[in-house]
Amino acid sequence: MKAKVFVSLKKSVLDPQGKTIHTSLRNLGYSSVEDVRQGKFFEISLDSSLSRLDAQKEVERIARSVLTNPVIEEFSYEIE
Repeated sequence: MKAKVFVSLKKSVLDPQGKTIHTSLRNLGYSSVEDVRQGKFFEISLDSSLSRLDAQKEVERIARSVLTNPVIEEFSYEIE
C-alpha cells in the first residue's frame, strides 16, 4: 500500500519561492499562469497488512508530526 502526501504552505502564508517561479514563467512567455504555490510531495510505502482506516490514521499522524509545520503548512493525502 502506498500513500501520497502533498504538503503546501497555507494560503495565508507568503510564498516567495512560488512568486519567483511565477515571475520566471511570465518572463519566459507563459502569460496565462496567474499564480504559483510551491510545496512538497512524499510517497510512503506502508505495510500491506494495514487496513485502509489504520493506514489513513498512520499517514495523518506522520504528516502532522513529521512532514509539516502545522503553523504555516497544510497537507492532503491519497492512499493507493
